[in-house]
Amino acid sequence: MPRVKFYGEQQYPLEMHKVRIIQKLNLLPIEERLEAIQNAGYNTFLLENKDVFLDMLTDSGVNAMSQEQQAAMMQADDAYAGSATYTRLYNKVRELFGMDYFLPAHQGRACENIIVRSLLKPGQVTIMNYHFTTTKAHITSNGGSVIELLRPEGLDVVSDNPFKGDMDIVALRAKIEEVGADKVAFVRIEAGTNLIGGQPVSLQNYRDVSAVCREYGVTFVLDASLLQDNLYFIKEREEEFKDWEIRDIAREIADLTDVFYFSARKLGFGRGGGICIRDEEVYNKMRGFVPMFEGFLTYGGMSVREMEAIVVGLEETMDYDMISHGPQFIEYAVEELDKRGVPVVKPAGGLGAHLNAMDFVDHIPQQQYPAGALNAALYLTSGVRGMERGTMSEERDANGVEPLANMELVRLALPRRVFTLSQVNYMIDRVTWLYENRKMIGGLEWEEEPEILRFFYGRMRPLTDWPQQLLAKFREDFGESL
Repeated sequence: MPRVKFYGEQQYPLEMHKVRIIQKLNLLPIEERLEAIQNAGYNTFLLENKDVFLDMLTDSGVNAMSQEQQAAMMQADDAYAGSATYTRLYNKVRELFGMDYFLPAHQGRACENIIVRSLLKPGQVTIMNYHFTTTKAHITSNGGSVIELLRPEGLDVVSDNPFKGDMDIVALRAKIEEVGADKVAFVRIEAGTNLIGGQPVSLQNYRDVSAVCREYGVTFVLDASLLQDNLYFIKEREEEFKDWEIRDIAREIADLTDVFYFSARKLGFGRGGGICIRDEEVYNKMRGFVPMFEGFLTYGGMSVREMEAIVVGLEETMDYDMISHGPQFIEYAVEELDKRGVPVVKPAGGLGAHLNAMDFVDHIPQQQYPAGALNAALYLTSGVRGMERGTMSEERDANGVEPLANMELVRLALPRRVFTLSQVNYMIDRVTWLYENRKMIGGLEWEEEPEILRFFYGRMRPLTDWPQQLLAKFREDFGESL
């Protein structure tokens, strides 16, 4: 996706693909959207897709496939064991990432289950740049704890730092010394920190983390689910690597790690996942969990058709024109929202554009879930489904105390190769209107609060009749428009 300069004043990202298969969309009247969000307990996860216009909930499993991927799916070998499809996937993973051992799994959190059960002992700690919801849940439910060592500027919502996902190397060394290397189950880097705005990690930081891990004999685990965007940012923002090929950057990162796992729902344009393992002993610890929880060692709970698509998708991930679509669309959305005064996470990261709810609805206390309220309000006024990434996404501790999130974000994911620029501009327009009417948005409270991963399926209710007031203002300004 080259940066083509337009003759006119306005500059746009230019897609390096064309649309050949479409899915019809449905934009409900706002009255029906109010009914839909009420029925969903003001939780956008519980909306039915038929009621959603632009689905910006996630980039997981909703990326568009290429014609080459569709064609590859026709050659799938559905043998339960010893499938030729597995061999093709194994060979591609080994070619790209250089590790001799590979275990398939149905998605990234399945990989996390296997990794944590294999590497973590009760009472040990896991050090990471920043937690992800399911990762932390796996660790704590197995008797471990999480220590986050993100560099301090990573939590600055607006910053000039191009790599806000970097780990604090001085703090890493100090923490290992403090707790003892034998008490560290593993060090985990997330390539593109999901909960703080999809912010990338520099290749130099990967090198530094790897050096410390090898010095102390600690296993270095990479969550490579968001690697695709991270590869783009390293090439674009890190001077040393601007002339490197994408596949060389990917291989350099993989060579620094001991365990490399990914959700192919993000990395590879497919629906599955896998674990690449350097050491045979570690592989032997992990492999028994695949038939226990996933399926046989050569399919791991995945459809073989999806495995064939992932083989092609991983190769497409090495194509700069393919992987630049998401980051450039996100950058465009962030810049346009910023021009209009809307508070967003800067610089633009991967995954999607992130609204800073702490500033957007600064009149709503964190205990009333400002990101969740803003997310519900956005769906109501636009039909756009985003995802809350704030206090709703946290979990209460053993004493029932609710931690307040470091950030209150609404993530507007831009799945790869999916949306057109006019659709992105529609989202920008509706967010801008909502920002100008932000004082009308009120807080939420729990109506039904599950104990585990509550943000997925918990139900909320508004503290006042603010949704009805917002609907009335929408009709006043937009008339009969959808």
